[in-house]
Amino acid sequence: MTKTSRSPSPRPAGLTRELIVDAAIRLLDAHGESGLTFRALALELETGHGAIQWHVANKAELLVAATVGALTPALEKPVPGTSAQRAVQAVALGVFDALDAHPWIAAQLFAVPWQPAMVQLWEQLARPLDELGVPDDTLFTAVSTLVSYIVGVASQNARNAHAVAGDRSRDEVLDAVARHWEDVDPAEHPFVRRLAGRLRAHDDRHELLAGLDIILAGLVTGSDGRRRTHRHSLG
Repeated sequence: MTKTSRSPSPRPAGLTRELIVDAAIRLLDAHGESGLTFRALALELETGHGAIQWHVANKAELLVAATVGALTPALEKPVPGTSAQRAVQAVALGVFDALDAHPWIAAQLFAVPWQPAMVQLWEQLARPLDELGVPDDTLFTAVSTLVSYIVGVASQNARNAHAVAGDRSRDEVLDAVARHWEDVDPAEHPFVRRLAGRLRAHDDRHELLAGLDIILAGLVTGSDGRRRTHRHSLG
């Protein structure tokens, strides 16, 4: 008896990978990673598991695709002629805003560090640092430092924002923390007391860029110093 091969199932009509990723982002925004299941996704899209798995094999692949979809629009290449410092600032603000809208991104970036979104983030930061003269032997450390700083600050801001999204405003929370700082022992924590007012009044985006400027200034100064030392040794 001749065996007949089964024809593959037809591609589900009307459902695309882009629609699935968009729905996954909505579920992640609303419920976090634990809320992203194929059952929830099927209900969101009013379709079946099989139709979704035609486009996305498993949850790990879906999380990577959602991270790319949520973050990479914020990592557009800078306009030609943009200074290296402005390019780094644009990346930092883009990540800050993306994590503010999608707090789950940070955990996914570090959970799968070889994924396209993280690769793009490294590329977008390495280029301007190279323009600033950061040498190859310290470029990896420099980019790693910036990634950790930018994602860390953005992630902390996102956690704070969502933590106060209920019954208290950001200003109320900062004021409460600042009052605790002002009440510490002045002999043991004099600087914390001095900084309490700054905590109460600071702007998150401004502080992100101010910290970034400190890091960039150190990288440029360090690179200039190494070049001078190298020229001196050759002379």
